[in-house]
Amino acid sequence: MTYPAPGPLKASLPATRTAANPPVPAIKGMGNVPARVPRARSGTALVPAGERAPTRKLRTGPFSVLDIGSTKIVCLIGRGEPDNTIRILGHGWRRSHGVRSGGIVDLREAESAIRAAVAQAEDMATERRDSIFVNLSCGHPESRHINARWPIGGREITKTDVSRIIAEARARALTEGRSAIHTLPLDYAVDDTQEVLDPRGHLCDLLSARLHVIDANTTALRNLEAVLSRVELKIEGMVSSPLASGLAVMNEDERNLGATVVDMGGGTTSIGVFGEGRLLHTATIPVGGLHITRDIAHGLSTSIDNAERLKTIHGSAELLAGDDHDPILVQLIGDNDHHYVKIPRAKIVSIIHPRVEETLEMVRDRLEMAAVGPASDGRVILTGGGSLLEGIGPMAARILNRQVRLGRPRRIVGLPENPATWPMFSTSAGLLAWAAGAADEMGEPDTRNARPDSLVRRFVDFIRDRV
Repeated sequence: MTYPAPGPLKASLPATRTAANPPVPAIKGMGNVPARVPRARSGTALVPAGERAPTRKLRTGPFSVLDIGSTKIVCLIGRGEPDNTIRILGHGWRRSHGVRSGGIVDLREAESAIRAAVAQAEDMATERRDSIFVNLSCGHPESRHINARWPIGGREITKTDVSRIIAEARARALTEGRSAIHTLPLDYAVDDTQEVLDPRGHLCDLLSARLHVIDANTTALRNLEAVLSRVELKIEGMVSSPLASGLAVMNEDERNLGATVVDMGGGTTSIGVFGEGRLLHTATIPVGGLHITRDIAHGLSTSIDNAERLKTIHGSAELLAGDDHDPILVQLIGDNDHHYVKIPRAKIVSIIHPRVEETLEMVRDRLEMAAVGPASDGRVILTGGGSLLEGIGPMAARILNRQVRLGRPRRIVGLPENPATWPMFSTSAGLLAWAAGAADEMGEPDTRNARPDSLVRRFVDFIRDRV
């Protein structure tokens, strides 16, 4: 569903309750994970009608991915199909323990939850994996642009030259205590020719590149690697969470024309701005669905589990007609486990509304500060568990003053649960897309064997290329 941006008067869009989007009940003790409902047919892929299929063929796999979130840990095992869809072979998830705001805070509890989720997926897929692709949500990720240059000397630009200029940018991005995770080329310049997408094969004297670097705290990354090594897994690749979500829910036209994905998770809300087919900017806001749950628990004097259930079943971002006369039974905290009171639904909405409003206003401010041109003014795609909250689409369209739609993973077969809950799996679905070849679409080459050279080595190479 798409919510248009308001007109010049910025009038509020009326919120209406519809039976087409009924609230999804929560599993007891599973946080934001919805109750199990009849599973959609595994042969049905969610592909927008009329959308052209990508020309790039997917790698077959299989691939194993792990989404470590603040409310749940999801493991998916999938493979690329000849029709360019991704088929899920196995899935598993557990409630997050030892994870806060995407970071590992308790190694033992995190290890136990990860081990259980991975084992469940492997048993279902009858496939054992020793390497895995993981989302980057820990270590306070930061996003910045860097310009780099590399002398060519009039010869033809090779793949090695491209790898070297990117490796140089990674070295320049390296600051004390931080490590570069992505070095995504935005465009190249071949001498005076600007906006070259692929410089290989061109002749020039000087190759220049404008790159988007995403880095994170090195210690946090080492702790993540240590936890996975205890589960006998090594990291095959690490992907920024908003990048993964964008790959899952956006189509090619949106990435080219300019659009923003807002992934509303449990502990954080992540933002990814795309334009001209590239990821231009990312940001993370330390507010998510868990903060709404705690607000409800505090405001109604109930437990966290009860607050989560109330949010999922009765929650809304906007006050609707009749909410003042819609009574809800709430169990209070106290010595008597059977102490209940009746409150109007409007009371819950009055607690949820300001927190959601604050979050969307922070998203708006981050988009205004992104300074990436008209791309940040395009359509906004809401995804993640928080996007399932009733009334959040019209509210986002009003606050962000942009067209807003709900984003579900595309071109993927066999996701758990029913399509109404698929936004919760956007990051993990995007990780599978990255593993199957989407990394090539973003233009990030393999720099594992292209370490930054010393000045002496660069001088030797410069002389050798001319002899």
